[in-house]
Amino acid sequence: MGLTGVAAEMVLIIGQVVVRGRQLHFNVSTPADQLIHNIMASTIYLVWAAVLVIAIQLLFDKPGDRALRWSIRLALGTTLAGMMLGNLMFRVTPSQEREAAAAGQQLQLGSHGVGVDDGRPGLPITGWSTQGGDLRIGHFLGVHALQAIPLVALGLVLLARRFPALRPEGARTALVAVAAASYAGLIWLVTWQAERGESIAHPGGATLIATACWLGATISLSLLVLFRARRTTLVSTRIR
Repeated sequence: MGLTGVAAEMVLIIGQVVVRGRQLHFNVSTPADQLIHNIMASTIYLVWAAVLVIAIQLLFDKPGDRALRWSIRLALGTTLAGMMLGNLMFRVTPSQEREAAAAGQQLQLGSHGVGVDDGRPGLPITGWSTQGGDLRIGHFLGVHALQAIPLVALGLVLLARRFPALRPEGARTALVAVAAASYAGLIWLVTWQAERGESIAHPGGATLIATACWLGATISLSLLVLFRARRTTLVSTRIR
């Protein structure tokens, strides 16, 4: 089911952008564009449902290392939420309402920019807006939680070879949970920033304060877990 949805997405992207030379997202200007837009939206929900099925299945499976197992579970949950953030982009903007009223039809439905029209100057490679909010950032981070959080778990496995405090599964699992919570906090932070029409390149005072709180909480919780793990390791060593 998931592979079918992904395959359909690729066909639609290539067909609409490469073959037809048309805008893919938010384009409902012609019946053909609207049809492709609606099919695209449907296949996304198909992929989301497939990821949900896998996430539920992994709640009951218990293979391998506990920290790695929980990293995959938490990553899937975060990815599901991140995929749903894409719905924020399918809201008619004030400028689109004015254009629709003037043209007598809806030419475009939604935008990833907040407080700025799409297509304005953006960051290199990503294209994220440097003049206003950009809802693609939170969506991007959410989707790629599926890679980021398990990589943290794998990194902890490698570090455990040198640091005895990380060898118990409990300590690494706790750190994975902190990493997942921190990643979710980062997604919320950039989405909140975008919703206020603020560019990722020009954070305001409220964003900087929230970022400092996020970093402080992440570092504090990580140090607390490491301190407890180290103390437990020292006690176990003395008992032996």
